[in-house]
Formats: sequence, structure tokens, C-alpha cells
Amino acid sequence: MILPYGPTRDTVMNDYVLFKMWGPHRLSLIKGHQFYVEQVRKRLLSQFANMEAEAEKASEELVEQSSGRFDPDRHDPSEFYEAANDAGIEFYQLLSDMRDQTRLNVIAGMFHEWEKQLRDWLVREIQHWHQGETPIAKVWSADFGKIADLLESLGWRIRSTDYFTTLDACRLVVNVYKHGDGPALKDLKLKHPEYLEDRLSGSGLPGTLDLVDYTNLKVSDDQFQAFSDAIVAFWRDVPASVAGSEISKPPEWFKKAILGDRAVRL
Repeated sequence: MILPYGPTRDTVMNDYVLFKMWGPHRLSLIKGHQFYVEQVRKRLLSQFANMEAEAEKASEELVEQSSGRFDPDRHDPSEFYEAANDAGIEFYQLLSDMRDQTRLNVIAGMFHEWEKQLRDWLVREIQHWHQGETPIAKVWSADFGKIADLLESLGWRIRSTDYFTTLDACRLVVNVYKHGDGPALKDLKLKHPEYLEDRLSGSGLPGTLDLVDYTNLKVSDDQFQAFSDAIVAFWRDVPASVAGSEISKPPEWFKKAILGDRAVRL
């Protein structure tokens, strides 16, 4: 491992600790995340709990509004009730779409906050032993895969965990929600098609998944909870401390950033 400037005083196996997750900070991250999810359910998603009743009420209100215009000599009552029923169905569908959009917004905010907190933790730990801004900038700009490479170099086999698979699916869902058609949609179809509602499934038509696009993106409440649980599992699994001797092969992008700063200082 590249020897750091100004190492921390904690030692593990006679080696400097380069990354440390303090217990209180770990607990704070988990509690903050759980508070977010709890309040989102309480203050936002709970408002969609009675959509059927609200749609029925909208249908009844239309009947009442139409009653003043009803003329038994000219109107068929069934037409008014049919129009009211259609209005109720439309109202329910609009509410359902709003609920799904709200949930996706919540998931995007949750994922971005977790990702920022992860990068912030890495940066703060690096600043304890390295003088220079290049690796800091690289950590903030690196894609998800490069950050995973860095975490794996700490001896944390994160890619073999179930929660990493779920977090990667969450990343793709958020990217599809943000960008629509693109590479993330192709990856989501290939790796996690369960987040794309195939409305033609069961129709007997071949290759229906090929017809699915970003408008088919849908995350259930159980899937939302699985994303949340994955974030909690991630924070619980962050190594308490990582010494330099435990980092056998840092990714090239990180190594070059460290060495680049040092070359300037020489």
C-alpha cells in the first residue's frame, strides 16, 4: 500500500489505520436513514392508503354534480353512472401514478443521500493521512463501480453480498427514473427486469420484455423496503478499521491520484 502522509495514531498489527468507521458515526448514519424512511411512510406514502375510497368518492361527487342536469325525458340514467364510473377509474389511475412517482422520488433521494454519505466518509478518512486534493476529487467524481473497487481493496468483499446486488439494482432504478432510455435501462432489463412492469406478460406474445421502456419502471412497497434494508446492511457491514497492510492492491485510479499529488510536492 502507498504510505500516507501524517498517518493516524491508531495502530492495527503495528500498521497505520487508514480507514476507520467510528461506532457513533455508524449508528448516526443508520438512525438518520431509518428516520427518513419512517417519516416518508408517515407523511407522504400514507396519503395514498385509501385510493379506492377516494376514487369512489370522486365518482359519487360526479353523480351529484350531474343530477342537476338530468332530464328523464332526454337522458338515460345509465349514461350518467357510466361516466361517473369512468371518472372514478381515471381518478384512481392518476392517484396510482402519483403514488408510484412519489415512491420513485423518495427512492432517488434515499439512494443519493446514501451515496453522498459514503463518499463523504471516504474523503474524510483519506484527509487524515493524505495531503492533496486529487484523490478527494476522484472519489467524488468516480462512478459506482470504481467506488466498489476501492471498497473491495480494503479487504471488504462487497460485491459478493446480497445487499450490494440490491444497491446496484437501486442505482439502475434511480438512473432510469432520472434519464429514461439509455444504458441503465438496458442493464436493468438484463439484470433486474423485476423493476419493469411487463403489461403484456401472459399474453402469449414472444419477446414482450423487448417492448418495455422507461415508462414501465415500477417499484413496489416491498422493493422499496428491500432498498432501505440494503442501505442499513451496508452501513452495519463497513469495516470498523482498515490498516495499510490490509490494502493489498488499491485501484489504479486511486493509486494514480495519490501519487500525482506526491509528485507535485517533491
